[in-house]
Amino acid sequence: MAATVIDIRTRRIPNGLTAGMAGVGVALAATGLSGTTVGGAMLGFVIGFVLMMPGHLLGATGAGDVKLMAAVGAIVGPAVVIKAFLFTALAGGVLAVLVAARRRRLGRTLKATAGMAVAPGSVRQGIRSAQSASRFAYGPAIAIGSVAATLLK
Repeated sequence: MAATVIDIRTRRIPNGLTAGMAGVGVALAATGLSGTTVGGAMLGFVIGFVLMMPGHLLGATGAGDVKLMAAVGAIVGPAVVIKAFLFTALAGGVLAVLVAARRRRLGRTLKATAGMAVAPGSVRQGIRSAQSASRFAYGPAIAIGSVAATLLK
């Protein structure tokens, strides 16, 4: 929740927060309190990182979002972080539509998205050239997706 609040307010997720979360995940695994092993926590970290990296490379998510999903992986382990990523993608889509509608940009956003679907080669350019009014904090989507995956494991 802290990452969500900070991301909404500042549009950044502090490295200290994500590093601390990852450390807590490994510590919980080491003490046997998390239901995963230390190896599972480390693998969950890597999987969370790898799943979010393509979005970052395309310019759709920030580096803090990648590190946050990696930290979630360290806490929940490899199987749950995959579910968390899928639920995060769904939550992110819903939030994107809600944000676009609230900003009175839904038509333009849907048109731009359709354009990228028709011409996949333009995805990177379309995302990187998006106006700042099109961007929003992704931390809430990660929080929603992670909580949903944890509750439904």
